[in-house]
Amino acid sequence: MNSRLWRASALALTIATMGAPALAQGHAGHAGHGAPAAAPAGQPWLDPKLDADARADLAVKAMTQDEKLTLVYGYFGADMKPRYTRIEGSLPGSAGYVPGLPRLGIPAQFETDAGIGVATQGSAAQFRERTALPSGMATTATWNPALAQKGGAMIGKEARDSGFNVMLAGGVNLVREPRNGRNFEYGGEDPLLAGVMVGAQIKGIQSNNIVSTIKHYALNAQETGRFVVDSRIGDADARTSDLLAFQIAMEASDPHSVMCAYNRVNGHYACENDWLLNKVLKQDWGYKGYVMSDWGAVHSGAKSVNAGLDQESAGDAFDKQPFLAGVLKADLASGAVSQARLDDMARRIVRSLFASGAVDHPVKIAPIDLVANGKVSQADAEEGMVLLKNDKGLLPLALKAQKVAVIGAYADVGVLSGGGSSQVYPAGGRAVQGLEPKTWPGPVIYYPSSPLKALQARAPQATFTYNDGKDPAAVARLAAQSDLVIVFADQWTTESEDVASLALPKNQDAMIAAAAKAGKPTVVVLETGGPVTMPWLNDVGAVLQAWFPGTSGGEAIARVLTGEVDATGRLPVTFPASEAQLPRPKLDGDPKTPDALFAVDYSIEGAAVGYKWFDKKGLKPLFPFGHGLSYTRFAYSDLKTSTTDGQLTVAFKVTNTGKRAGKDVPQVYVSPKAGGWEAPRRLAGFQKVDLAPGASQTVTLTVDPRLLATWDEKAHGWKVAAGDYEVQLGASSAAISARATTAVAAQSVPVGLRK
Repeated sequence: MNSRLWRASALALTIATMGAPALAQGHAGHAGHGAPAAAPAGQPWLDPKLDADARADLAVKAMTQDEKLTLVYGYFGADMKPRYTRIEGSLPGSAGYVPGLPRLGIPAQFETDAGIGVATQGSAAQFRERTALPSGMATTATWNPALAQKGGAMIGKEARDSGFNVMLAGGVNLVREPRNGRNFEYGGEDPLLAGVMVGAQIKGIQSNNIVSTIKHYALNAQETGRFVVDSRIGDADARTSDLLAFQIAMEASDPHSVMCAYNRVNGHYACENDWLLNKVLKQDWGYKGYVMSDWGAVHSGAKSVNAGLDQESAGDAFDKQPFLAGVLKADLASGAVSQARLDDMARRIVRSLFASGAVDHPVKIAPIDLVANGKVSQADAEEGMVLLKNDKGLLPLALKAQKVAVIGAYADVGVLSGGGSSQVYPAGGRAVQGLEPKTWPGPVIYYPSSPLKALQARAPQATFTYNDGKDPAAVARLAAQSDLVIVFADQWTTESEDVASLALPKNQDAMIAAAAKAGKPTVVVLETGGPVTMPWLNDVGAVLQAWFPGTSGGEAIARVLTGEVDATGRLPVTFPASEAQLPRPKLDGDPKTPDALFAVDYSIEGAAVGYKWFDKKGLKPLFPFGHGLSYTRFAYSDLKTSTTDGQLTVAFKVTNTGKRAGKDVPQVYVSPKAGGWEAPRRLAGFQKVDLAPGASQTVTLTVDPRLLATWDEKAHGWKVAAGDYEVQLGASSAAISARATTAVAAQSVPVGLRK
């Protein structure tokens, strides 16, 4: 969400005033909330026994022209004084509002950010406390779709209980640029993993009878110049990477809306891109929902509408003109936009409201169980933390009567969260006040869940000493006086900005080096939105990647460090050894000239995103995709493959050969013996298994045939080439322990969404 207006200093939002009392539970709602669904005589579209398509047809037939136009144009739901005052009827501090059609029983659309929880926007006088999930990257690092779905259901319920029936969640943009400030919201670098995990979250959100989007469609891979950057890529490469991630996520969840992105794709803005919206989304995939714009992403009337845009979001506050309001009326009058197209736009929107249950189950503001929801967030955080290094079994910690130094990253009071429109105001308020930036895309917020306090509660016999880490000399002295050193380091990342470097900011590399130089057992805990470089890696004993761990992150970190739970996360993104290994070592664009048009050449790597690029170029990363250690050990055996009616099935056994219970993520990769793919191998399947010591489990996976195929532009479809394929089983993309060869017959794979 949000646009260039957020960046204008003259319109700096007063979001820094966060800290006002939370809204009272049961705060009075607005007109229409809680009204029961009914099907009075003469309004057959309100009959819940009819399917969504029939109901939408009937509703549109009954609409006036003005009612159709009402549905396609949205308003901002928050104040941006003095520039903008929210429209009457919207929820204060919300992302957006589309008035309803009371005459027809069609509810207003109350829209909220985002995929981590229910966020508050603008200069709201009060901020309701809500639960924040760990970052999207952390959730994907669980490799556990059931957990992602449970987290989605939780934040979807909080959205409903806050009065919202549209959630702007489901970020599935692949990590083409590790410096992207918004990667923390997304699902990693692989189309299968990202699609499955984000799809599961959307499915959970929509289980609450509300609409979820999937975003940002498409190839929105960096924040620098995000309103103007042109993502250049070929059809086949896009369909085998970013578009495949969207397709897989949509098949898993049936999101009722797609949010088109800010950027251009091959010369055309995403929200007026006929290839993206009409040809791929609506024609090839047969998508029945509606396309809403991102906030400030509309640049035209007729061109956008005819290219497939169905609804303009917050056009009054962020776009140069009300393109789908007054401009659209003129386009209809001139014939630049047909009546049939407007009818289709209205039909898609109301169909989604019927299909989601938003019409039959109106939202109503209700109390939120922050304690129970915090446990859901904590479970997600624990399972997503990745143990990157663990020399000599330093972890789990055996805290005894030791002197323990805890250093850096405000670990004495809280854990970091990512910035921008996804920012959730936390239960208990902000743990740290006054950090810069105080206005958009800030404020920088630490959730009040202290790792230090959680560790102290588990080891009352130990002596803990905290140091803020700002003075390396003081860090070195404390480390030398301690028996154990735990260093916390973080990197704030945010919407609207990319990081200048993958190096930790604020001299934290020197802080860690100073702590390690003392020669005491040293653990590093990283709270970051994505990969960082680690020049001190060889000098520390253990590294735990904690991401942005959400509302209960401090408790989750302590439980993983002490072994109350196994370390079960696996990397959803490759950690480069340096920026020199990237397809574009220098970030494209200039933050100082955000409106200057420029292009990014994604044909450099094409569909070889992340680990595929490293495999293709023979590069050794700092940590490979899929990597993650456990507190126990696992072995794989009995790898078998079979092909029936073109469906490749892979089976194998996983055994816990260690002395404690744990969870593992065996990963299956495929590779054609004849070559011809974008990279040597592709992730083709995975499953998280939970095993007691000595226990075994047989895992059977079926491989999506598109993961064996290439996109044939001439035939306009997926083609699987006949031949021998190698199936690889391992603990990461770089740790293959078993291989098998199987013959696959040629086949064509349908283009549309799979049911």
